[in-house]
Amino acid sequence: MTAAATAQRTAEKRASPPAPLKAMMDTLGSAALAAAAALATASTAAKNTALRQSAANIRARAGDIAAANARDMAAAEAKGLSAAMLDRLALTPSRIEAMAAGLEDIAALPDPVGAVIAAWDRPNGLHIERVRTPLGVVGVIFESRPNVTADAGGLCLKAGNAVILRGGSESFQSSSTIAECLAAGLVAADLPEASIQLVPTTDRAAVGLMLGMADVIDVIVPRGGKSLIERVSAESKVPLFKHLEGICHTYVHAAADAEMARRVVVNAKMRRTGICGATETLLVDRSIAAQLLPPILDDLIALGCEIRGDAACQALDGRVNPAQAADWNTEYLDAILSVRVVDDLEEAIRHIQRHSSHHTEAIITEDAAAAETFVRRLDSAILLVNASTQFADGGEFGMGAEIGIATGKLHARGPVGVEQLTSFKYIVRGSGQCRP
Repeated sequence: MTAAATAQRTAEKRASPPAPLKAMMDTLGSAALAAAAALATASTAAKNTALRQSAANIRARAGDIAAANARDMAAAEAKGLSAAMLDRLALTPSRIEAMAAGLEDIAALPDPVGAVIAAWDRPNGLHIERVRTPLGVVGVIFESRPNVTADAGGLCLKAGNAVILRGGSESFQSSSTIAECLAAGLVAADLPEASIQLVPTTDRAAVGLMLGMADVIDVIVPRGGKSLIERVSAESKVPLFKHLEGICHTYVHAAADAEMARRVVVNAKMRRTGICGATETLLVDRSIAAQLLPPILDDLIALGCEIRGDAACQALDGRVNPAQAADWNTEYLDAILSVRVVDDLEEAIRHIQRHSSHHTEAIITEDAAAAETFVRRLDSAILLVNASTQFADGGEFGMGAEIGIATGKLHARGPVGVEQLTSFKYIVRGSGQCRP
């Protein structure tokens, strides 16, 4: 079959999904709407009970989750998934515990629903309040990382939203077992079990159906590779919180502390290479490159990192491979780092403005003025001074967890936590006022 024929067949399948699949998605949607109505007025105590019980269930069923994950991992390895994808898919005992702890952290957060954001009085005596309210039904489409099931489910619940989760086929067994733990937590708290639903199929046509459920889903959060984001952006009839690729930069300024730079850069790249907050490009000022860059490269290469550098970087270390134009625009999600020597802060800023995905950037410097210029001139969702880009995470921000890092500019930006999963309404109280 030719590529054109394959594309046409895929398009036809998306346009006309099987009737049983559409019926299943309609049922999920109806249940989510009913659950959202109940959650909008659910007590904080009930939501927190569900979260804590879900955490206890995850711990109690850690063996089942690990076994399900082992099946997913075996299938993924057989399919030849990359090392980065396998790392995202893997659930170690510490990662399973982190899911449970994350749910408890979410339970400990203030309930955003009903919180008064602002209040003021008008000269005519009207009292106006801006009050947080749930979004309604949230759709989350994600790949690889089964922990998103717990993170997204917990955050949406605390914010008073029902959620429909569509995980990737590679994590289906793991996500299904985690979803069972969340469902049992909801039942224990006497909340609708349909508050957190996992689409019970690996059929990709379910994604297309979700993207068209504008009468049910209020916002969709896509988390995954570039192809998924592009498809969702092109096809969705539902508003999106876009989680785009993380082409993150660390810039070592001329006034950087050498030991700090060495330590932070290695962590920013190598702590976990497969997460969106991993540094993909390192920029170093020319005036300090000969002194600071060689030991950083030694550390990275010793840890198995491939370096792709410009001519100045190659001149400092013969093990550096030449960087190609595409490297500056690539999210590797692997032990690969592109390195460029820049003349100064201005050139570093221009490089980032040209190549960044507006996710996360960091500067290492002891010069407060340079740091201020960096954070003021750049417009990425997260900007760090003297810290690793791996801190680009809702949990590290004290938000309990995150659904993703929103790189757009409307409504939510940066880590999407409980507050970002709410909207607001105005409540106006008067004493018989009539407008003249």
